Amino acid sequence: MTSNGTPRVVVVGAGIVGVSIALALRKGGADVTLVDRDEPGMGCSFGNSGAVSPASVAPLAMPGVLASVPGMLLDDESPLYLPLRYLPRALPWLLRFVASARPAAVEASAAKLAALHAGALDAHEAMTRELGVPELFLRRGHLHLYPDANALAKDATGWRMREQYGFKVERLDRAGIEALEQGVSARYQVGMYLADHATILNPFRYVQAMARAFVAAGGRIVRADVQRLHFEGGRWWLRASGEVDAQAFEHAVVAAGAWSRELLAPLGIRLQLESQRGYHVQFEGGRDIVSRTVVLADRKVFVTPMEDGLRVGGTVEIGGLEAPPDERRAAVLGRIAREHFRGLEHLPTRTWMGHRPCMPDSVPVVGAAPGHRGLWLATGHGHLGLTDSLNTARRIADALLGAPAAVAAGAELARA
Repeated sequence: MTSNGTPRVVVVGAGIVGVSIALALRKGGADVTLVDRDEPGMGCSFGNSGAVSPASVAPLAMPGVLASVPGMLLDDESPLYLPLRYLPRALPWLLRFVASARPAAVEASAAKLAALHAGALDAHEAMTRELGVPELFLRRGHLHLYPDANALAKDATGWRMREQYGFKVERLDRAGIEALEQGVSARYQVGMYLADHATILNPFRYVQAMARAFVAAGGRIVRADVQRLHFEGGRWWLRASGEVDAQAFEHAVVAAGAWSRELLAPLGIRLQLESQRGYHVQFEGGRDIVSRTVVLADRKVFVTPMEDGLRVGGTVEIGGLEAPPDERRAAVLGRIAREHFRGLEHLPTRTWMGHRPCMPDSVPVVGAAPGHRGLWLATGHGHLGLTDSLNTARRIADALLGAPAAVAAGAELARA
């Protein structure tokens, strides 16, 4: 601790989850250092689709997923793609992923996700106001589109789960779709509308605003590449470049996203974690093509208005941390967008790929690491890191600072 008894904490990872945790801990009175090799928000927080989606309670692995595995391996345009070259390394995760699709496991995952999502919309709206960036919060709903009723029926289980957890869904015909979004192609005849959902119109600027608030409150940000954590003399030490290398901390919070597995493995913590490599294409100047988050549900593609253009994101590629981006994946997103939205033909584009940390059951690891005093984990949020960042921060801060009723989210965590 510091000389005045304040707990000294290091947070490793400056994405939306790590920055949220650092800010919550600092507001709670802790002495906090935030460490990342990049500036805050440069990972998934830079390129995500900005959706605040508490109704996303259905995990990625759903009943019947086993039948989709051959397509994952053979079709490089599949929304869920696993290159054959990566299959040997991904196999342990893939087997757990398939096992997580059992009905009982799906129900358990959904309950955990719903609990972590609770109150996310109001929390983010309040945070944007607190940070002085209320214009980033667009609460205009999410519109999920299907070609027809048969296509919708394939997602019936997911929609039942949303309604089971109290989310109001309005089913729309073609006229209802056009009343909300006139630029969508006639292919889509059925819509499912979650009217109260929201979009962050610039996720990177949101994280940057949060990081500035953290520093203004007395927090420290250090640019360093953390290679290892070790516990000695009742303190956590980091092996890293820069000034943080010589400092000791009572608590360490690992929020390093898809890199958390490698960082924790030397401590005997085996996270069943994989990178969901996600892509986006951004059409510069195309923000007004849609007025809210629109999901082409049959293609698993998110189309969202951003401050600086139209972002078309999606796909899950299980391909590891080392391989370069597969530009074919981004090209597919661009083609789908041009096929189904008017006005994109001549707009310039830029592409992005990022690593979303994914657990086999889609439930993140949030809480104390068993058997490791002062070590806290906050990773595995998949495509819901933005949605769950503030609630994750509250759970970590409450537990670390000793607030009552601080409960971990639960996940697949085992010690060697």
